[in-house]
Amino acid sequence: MEVLHAKKRLGQVFLVNRDIAVAEAAHASGKTVLEIGPGHGILTEELCKSASRVIAIEKDERFCRLLEGRLKAENLELVRADFMDVREEKRIRDVDIVIANIPYYLSSSVVEWLAQNRLEAVLCLQKEFVEHMLAKPDTRSYSKLSVVSSLLFRIVKIMGVKKGSFRPIPKVDSAVIYMQPKKTDITEKEMRMLGLIMQHKKKLVKNAIFDSSSALGVGRDRLADVVSRIGLKEERVFKLPPESILDVAKQLAASLE
Repeated sequence: MEVLHAKKRLGQVFLVNRDIAVAEAAHASGKTVLEIGPGHGILTEELCKSASRVIAIEKDERFCRLLEGRLKAENLELVRADFMDVREEKRIRDVDIVIANIPYYLSSSVVEWLAQNRLEAVLCLQKEFVEHMLAKPDTRSYSKLSVVSSLLFRIVKIMGVKKGSFRPIPKVDSAVIYMQPKKTDITEKEMRMLGLIMQHKKKLVKNAIFDSSSALGVGRDRLADVVSRIGLKEERVFKLPPESILDVAKQLAASLE
């Protein structure tokens, strides 16, 4: 395999462990698959063996040329673009599943996009990011990411991935997860309320709301009236399950309309 140097500014690290690629591609059978950042194409090659169609988005022209020379699969469509620039195109959103080893800096953006489009995915992400996604209430890693991930997806950790599975070797280990979207509806306003509450996760619900007064643009007198009508106000935020935190966020959003 020809080796091209990674560009730090693009967060490039490349999978070299084919066993990981095979495990990820096992979810591609008969499906239209979107891959973000194929790089040298080790995963792309495995995807093309079982998927009905593979759309691979690569912004680095060097790897586009490399992939065109290496992979001659008829079911592969190579898109020369930055995922963030083409993510709203119908052909990009109209896939069955996303299977990718994405740059770590794109993790939050890709998860948010998957939620918006209710897409199934198999992703290799930074281990710490996955730990936050899977964290339970009353644990150190429990965060807004934990709450939102639990509400919007059923997530299963498939395997851990040692940092030596990539070149250049990153500073941290990774993990492969399967994500299945749920039908939970959260409005933009409710998501904002949830985020404000989780910023003060160690506090009682009522105090988390009061401490968000400035961000909400609402005076404490009005907030006192709102808080008096909200359930769970005497509970500590980080001890509440995601569904309860969403309920508080919905109550708060409705009260401030």
